[in-house]
Amino acid sequence: MQRSAVTATSGPVMVLAGAGSGKTRVITYRIAYLIRNEGVPPENILALTFTNKAAGEMRQRVDTLLRQGSAGGLWIGTFHSVFARLLRSYIHLLGFSRNFTIFDADDSKSLIRQSMAELNISQDALPVNTVQGIISRAKNSFILPSAFHRNVSDYNQQKAALIYEVYNRKLRENNALDFDDLLIKPIELFNEHPQVLAELQEMFRYILIDEYQDTNRAQYLVARMLGARYRNIFVVGDDAQSIYSWRGADITNILNFQEDYQDARTFKLIENYRSTGNILRAANSVISRNVRQIKKELVSHRSDGEPLTLMEALDERHEAEKVGERIISMHVKNGYEFSSFAVFYRTNAQSRVIEDLMRRQRIPYRIFGSVSFYKRKEIKDAVAYLRFILNDRDTESLLRILNFPPRKIGDVSITKLRDFAEEKGIPLYEAIRRAEEGVFQQRLMNALSSFISVVEQLKAMAENATVYEVLSELFNLTSIPMLLQAENTAESMARYENLQELLSMARDFSDHNPDGCTLSDFLENISLASTYDETQESDNYVSLMTVHAAKGLEFPVVFVTGLEERLFPLNTYEPEELEEERRLFYVAMTRAQEKIFLSWAKSRYQYGQPHYCLKSMFIGEIDASIVQREGGAFLSEQTEKEKAGGAFARSPLARQQMPEPVPAAAALSENRPKQQSEGIRKGTKVHHAVFGSGMVLDVQGSGAKQKARINFRSAGEKTLMVQYANLKVQQ
Repeated sequence: MQRSAVTATSGPVMVLAGAGSGKTRVITYRIAYLIRNEGVPPENILALTFTNKAAGEMRQRVDTLLRQGSAGGLWIGTFHSVFARLLRSYIHLLGFSRNFTIFDADDSKSLIRQSMAELNISQDALPVNTVQGIISRAKNSFILPSAFHRNVSDYNQQKAALIYEVYNRKLRENNALDFDDLLIKPIELFNEHPQVLAELQEMFRYILIDEYQDTNRAQYLVARMLGARYRNIFVVGDDAQSIYSWRGADITNILNFQEDYQDARTFKLIENYRSTGNILRAANSVISRNVRQIKKELVSHRSDGEPLTLMEALDERHEAEKVGERIISMHVKNGYEFSSFAVFYRTNAQSRVIEDLMRRQRIPYRIFGSVSFYKRKEIKDAVAYLRFILNDRDTESLLRILNFPPRKIGDVSITKLRDFAEEKGIPLYEAIRRAEEGVFQQRLMNALSSFISVVEQLKAMAENATVYEVLSELFNLTSIPMLLQAENTAESMARYENLQELLSMARDFSDHNPDGCTLSDFLENISLASTYDETQESDNYVSLMTVHAAKGLEFPVVFVTGLEERLFPLNTYEPEELEEERRLFYVAMTRAQEKIFLSWAKSRYQYGQPHYCLKSMFIGEIDASIVQREGGAFLSEQTEKEKAGGAFARSPLARQQMPEPVPAAAALSENRPKQQSEGIRKGTKVHHAVFGSGMVLDVQGSGAKQKARINFRSAGEKTLMVQYANLKVQQ
């Protein structure tokens, strides 16, 4: 089948390459075959990938096949790098000069801030990161400002549409393109200058696209336009591994390929060279539940191997202990190197408990795709508050928290405050408290007063309260979690989850250390953890990562942890979202070569509160005859009572009856007003910690998916998830 795909050199071709089926081999052999056997000049071949690493590996393999140097002139690169190169030649036709600048994310944010200032739109009401995300998604879908204006649906999008227009104008004034422009400017160029498109169509007679399931709308359009003349478009991908919709990837591009090119030939690479038969049977049985897919079933070249092992834990600590015990046992008894093991989790925040266990058991490990939990910025910021509460002479912590959350206290003001402290011979915080003795602007005095109020309240509370109570109050007084929620980007929500995990850690610490749960004890525990050297000198370490970060990798032994409803699959009831979660689970299982351990916990701390958990529906979707409990019995041997319970756990009713996660601000002392989401309906007057007072215009959905459209007096109209918004009903 690989050979057939390689030698099918004319017309549109789609290769559905299952996990471990030799995808990269097919692409590189096809390029070599075109050059060596078909006599195609290398400069007539365009190969597009998603990472520089993949492009480099592809070029190296082609050079090796053609005996080094024969592939000169070949166009291999990422979508962005290839089109940046092309635009250097043609961008003048769109009114830019050839020496245009490519703005990175920080440059882009700076220009968005300028655009918002010009329009008098407050960054407090609409965070810059939110605007950047909206504009980026619009560009990746090839929605230009004029079209975006016509289809806005809420306050954020209305304002973002205005900013988008000004932002684009400012990019042109700066003779600059942002990262997303590298994809949409070629489309604009082709539409406005057909002769350029014709010239490039003649140049790129053969187009190859890797990971086609990950392409977005703009990438789809530009590839379709370039390949329209010769139609020698060759795409390789796997719809079952489409897991990046949140980044703009559109699975319909691969699902509809046969409709776009009705004469296309399709080759299915189903022979897997990586995993044992039982691993593939498990993966096949799960992914078969998806409706939106191109049917195929992976076949192993190896023996059946061991069954999958299901581990059931009391809580997340117990789960981590079970993972550690298995790793040590297989390392000692079976001779597995630590590098043979990978531990996967659905969200970055889950790494904390596993990291703590690895350190305690002295198991070498490394975090992939992220940094260690205690080194993440938002965690270091929150911990700096706790350190400063305990020791207000800690200047380093003070400087870290003075503008967290942002209080518009600039470097110039901080320098003046430090000069004032030196002049008076007092610590910096004392200087801040006595700032009225100096000559400072009223705006700065107000910001300092607000900061002092927060610190002093927390210091007073810390004398008698638990760490959990202090941290909860910190989040309540500063609204840091709410600010991250308001940004509503993938990055901000990950940071929000990390802060909630820190809150859960504080609660867990308080619950398990009743005689030693002071703030000092807690900080000492964190200090010991954060100074652990996770970057081992050798390459023999356990790999910890989210499932998203694991795509493209493989390991002899894989642990998939946190297999619980509302965690994996993650808080989702929409069919398309659930199918992507299932594809993510499929990706997790197909990383394993020899053995898979699946684990779940009966209870888990969420948002600082212990919650009862239900086993993930995905576990029940695996062929029960190949999943073995720790005691040795197979799931297919379960009792009638267990079957009934399992059927209920997988039912929609059970998913609806799951206990709701408790937001951080709701987990405070009893004398504080509690969340009143039950009473929220059209016409209800509410108060939000960030946006102030407003009136509910509409309520949609129920349970974890309930959304409220609210008109705030100062911030305008916003749509919020009720579960997380911590709205207070006003009488």
